[in-house]
Amino acid sequence: MKGTQLGEFEELVLLIIGVLFPDAYGLSIREEIIKQTNRKVAIGAVHSALSRLQDKGFVKSDLSDATHERGGRRKRLFSITAEGKRALEKNHELRNSLFNQIPEVALKGLNLSAI
Repeated sequence: MKGTQLGEFEELVLLIIGVLFPDAYGLSIREEIIKQTNRKVAIGAVHSALSRLQDKGFVKSDLSDATHERGGRRKRLFSITAEGKRALEKNHELRNSLFNQIPEVALKGLNLSAI
């Protein structure tokens, strides 16, 4: 298994796989990222992230049944593994911990609507 750290985009892809379960495949993941984040995303970037996540053991994939809509081709469906769940939990805990350590005064008076 390669490194166990999650990059920001990898984390986003992993979260979207969970959101789309059980129908998370390359194109649906890309479309959901665009919908949820208003961010332009190339399908190649999604496939690269999926490959890295699979190499790290954070996702697994299986082929669906063939469909008429896809000309008899099957989709590669992704799901989160136990290791992937632990990685998401670790990132979530770290982000929350760091956010909770920011003193109130550091954020006081900031114009957040300008972001």
